[in-house]
Amino acid sequence: MRITHGFRPLGTAHALTIGNFDGLHLGHKAMLARLQAVARARGLPSCVLSFEPHPREFFAPEQAPARLSSLREKAECLQRLGIDRLHVFRFDRAFSSLPAEAFIEQVLDRTLQARYVLVGDDFRYGAKRAGDFALLQQAGSRLGFDAEHLPTVEIAGERASSTAVRHALAAGELEHAARLLGRPYSISGRVVHGDKLGRAIGFPTANIQLRHNRPPLLGIFAVELCGLNGEPLQGVASLGRRPTVKGAEAVPVLEVHLFDFDADIYGRRVQVDFLHKLRDEEKYPDLDSLVVQIRRDVENARQFLAKTR
Repeated sequence: MRITHGFRPLGTAHALTIGNFDGLHLGHKAMLARLQAVARARGLPSCVLSFEPHPREFFAPEQAPARLSSLREKAECLQRLGIDRLHVFRFDRAFSSLPAEAFIEQVLDRTLQARYVLVGDDFRYGAKRAGDFALLQQAGSRLGFDAEHLPTVEIAGERASSTAVRHALAAGELEHAARLLGRPYSISGRVVHGDKLGRAIGFPTANIQLRHNRPPLLGIFAVELCGLNGEPLQGVASLGRRPTVKGAEAVPVLEVHLFDFDADIYGRRVQVDFLHKLRDEEKYPDLDSLVVQIRRDVENARQFLAKTR
């Protein structure tokens, strides 16, 4: 998959879909499947148009929702799904000020040379979100592309959306989130050095670098870690501010204690699949109390994961 940026014309016609695709849930996957079917039928490469940062992060960073996936995670998932190109526009003041008609002409037509444009049923675009599907169809008739919109995808009567996934994760309902995503929720990142406290208390951990300081879930989890050239490794993960050893305002950290594993994996890029929430974070009076609880967490995680094998 090729990743391109900006307003320079690509020189190739595309079948295109547009959106943030945060988390790539089953509603997104239905869009991508339709895009690829049309692209194959018309002999066009498939292209996803997305934005960085998320528009809501630009306009109201303090109120923006927690991200489900980083740009890199999104790109990796799109590549696995067989998308030919990801084109990313930097969402800044100038881009947000483009009128809807200019967005169609400068972005969809001139830059991406769209011949087919697929959007969701709630898609809006251009300054003040003034553009709608009717305008997209009218412009397509003039500029030479077809426009189509897909209805909402429902899973057991619930709309599959990034918002629904966030709510499920925040509530600790990981199985519910997995149904909307079509897979367990995961975070990918590189294993980095931490403060080595886990090793000192008998529970060494792999510290996974987080790209954003507001993860969509917090707590203690039964997990599997993938990406080390073999079967997934089982473990227990802490994702949070570690209130026993750090202040309440500390930056969240993802630490994974792998069962029956002792190898140097610093620098490796791995994926952590969150399978079940064991509990919320708690502050303990001392390290001895924390160690007792970690032992319970390890045993509870082992028991849960034994049922999944």
